[in-house]
Amino acid sequence: MKQAYTLTAVFAILISGSLWAGAQSTTTTTQVQGPKPGSSGAFTLHVDAEEVVLNCTVLDNKRELVNDLTKSNFKVFEDKALQTVLSLQHQDTPVSIGLLVDNSGSMSTKRAAVAAAALDLVKASNPQDETFVINFSDQAYLDEDFTSDLDKLQNGLSHLSQSGGTALYDTVVTASDKMERSATRPRKVLIVITDGDDNASKLTLDNAVHRVQDMQGPIIYSIGLLFGGDKSRHAKRDLQALSSETGGIAFFPDALKDVDSVAAEVARDIRNQYAIAYHSPQASIGGYHTVKVEAHASGHGRLTVYTRSGYRSKQASSGTAQKP
Repeated sequence: MKQAYTLTAVFAILISGSLWAGAQSTTTTTQVQGPKPGSSGAFTLHVDAEEVVLNCTVLDNKRELVNDLTKSNFKVFEDKALQTVLSLQHQDTPVSIGLLVDNSGSMSTKRAAVAAAALDLVKASNPQDETFVINFSDQAYLDEDFTSDLDKLQNGLSHLSQSGGTALYDTVVTASDKMERSATRPRKVLIVITDGDDNASKLTLDNAVHRVQDMQGPIIYSIGLLFGGDKSRHAKRDLQALSSETGGIAFFPDALKDVDSVAAEVARDIRNQYAIAYHSPQASIGGYHTVKVEAHASGHGRLTVYTRSGYRSKQASSGTAQKP
């Protein structure tokens, strides 16, 4: 049954102190354990209260993935201070994915191609991933809860209303809250597919970004179907901000026919991330901590690292500290 999310529910969020997605502060060793026989199938992450883990995607100057880097190729800065990298992992661990698909009237001619591309993205993902589908216009509807069943996901993606406005910011926060409450995989990703400006949210863009950061929320990948016009410039800026602040990448295909190839690129990026761990002397201190990661390797030219711009410590999440 279709489940409507309202802003009332968004403001009722209780933020827990668990951390994972683009940056998390948590313990001396980092371990991802698969589900035990007879268990509920949940993957668990064991980390330490002063260790920060960053999920990073590295691209070269041709926008190609770089998958052969070692720990010595990375530099991590927290609050502008160079940190010592403790470990580097580069493996395809399972992901909790939220597909957030614009269902407003302007999407009517695009939905078939978008649904097909989204389903292909899931097919190209780790078979142990779990995915939910939220279709949104001026409200967000959970049309399929977490599942690995392709038929169920296809059914969720086929639910159309194609009316109302676009409440993108509210939907992102609602989906992040769902991730916080019920995701079971070690990494968390939201994939937003939309064709225009937010014109129906009660939250602002800054509100949404800060709320996701406060929850130590998921990485956001954006696919903007913005094929020209003044309005597209504003929407492009918003999608770039949502992605860059959380460690994701925003994609803007030139035409509807390119959506499938972009979705395939998103699936590749998700499966080829580095997990960088470092010990932070600041992680136990309440406040917002900025993060920057650089990568340098001979033979690769200029490398760009995508990761979140910072994290809020557990103490700050439960206190009153604010991001500067």
